[in-house]
Amino acid sequence: MDMSWGLFLGMIIASAAPLVVAGIGETLTERAGVINLSLDGTILLGAMVGFATSYATNSTFAGVLAAGASGTLVAAILGLLCLKWSAPQVAVGFVLTLLCRDLAYFLGNPFARIRGPQLTTISVPFLSDIDFLGTALFNHNILTYLSIVLIPLAWMHLYLTRSGLILRAAGENPEACRARGYMVMRIRFVYLILGGFLAGVAGAMFSLGIKPGWGRPQGAEGMGWIVLALVIFGGWNPVRVSAGAYVFASLQAMSNIVQNIWIGIPAQLLQVAPFPLMILTLVLINTSEKSYQPQSLTRFLALLKARPPAALGKDFSES
Repeated sequence: MDMSWGLFLGMIIASAAPLVVAGIGETLTERAGVINLSLDGTILLGAMVGFATSYATNSTFAGVLAAGASGTLVAAILGLLCLKWSAPQVAVGFVLTLLCRDLAYFLGNPFARIRGPQLTTISVPFLSDIDFLGTALFNHNILTYLSIVLIPLAWMHLYLTRSGLILRAAGENPEACRARGYMVMRIRFVYLILGGFLAGVAGAMFSLGIKPGWGRPQGAEGMGWIVLALVIFGGWNPVRVSAGAYVFASLQAMSNIVQNIWIGIPAQLLQVAPFPLMILTLVLINTSEKSYQPQSLTRFLALLKARPPAALGKDFSES
């Protein structure tokens, strides 16, 4: 391999960026007590809308905003049906993800496999010249930088601010939150919209950065389900969710390297390998108290195990 370790780490950070952005958005949404199961379709629709808008306007900024708007619209529909009219969140989210996926491929057909604008790589002066760290951390597009900054901001918002405390209260004990005078449904709707916006932006990060262009397969398929798994893996903590995103991106990068070394291994096998590995990790976390596991492994997995918000996915009415 002639790839430097700095370049390899930079590739992992860039590949994980959309998962970090969507994962943090979904973490905030679920912390408020809402499950957005439309995430996979939202990301794919955002990828299509982001590329199509960028192509039509020759502006990646307009494309990212349009992608975020598409995610906002999907989240608003979910909020209207589930929060206002008390439809089942899981059922509505699943239908929406299928609808958004088919809509993305149908509307995006004229833009398939054509060249268009892509996010510009920004090298931070002086810092990008540092050996190893410069290549890894200071040579990305603006959205990748923002994904890194978003991690501490989301953590501080959740655990160090009054609004973060109110958010967690809405997901843990909405009755008590309402008794304190807070409008639970408004809080949930706001964070659902925010999560949808970030999911749409994550889609644009795929089509304008990770794999510039639009086509089938796009490269963003299935990532929404991975994000949902990462939120569980990360215990609804933005730092741990982001760490899980980097682990998943590392597995994907390693699969590409292994494919170049052992050419005889089917490429499809290596491409799907990170997905069952992530599932296996979730299984291990949820069986961390089994007696047949080594004690050291049990203690490690116990640190990863977390309880979901008590009111997650449950209907609540302020009337």
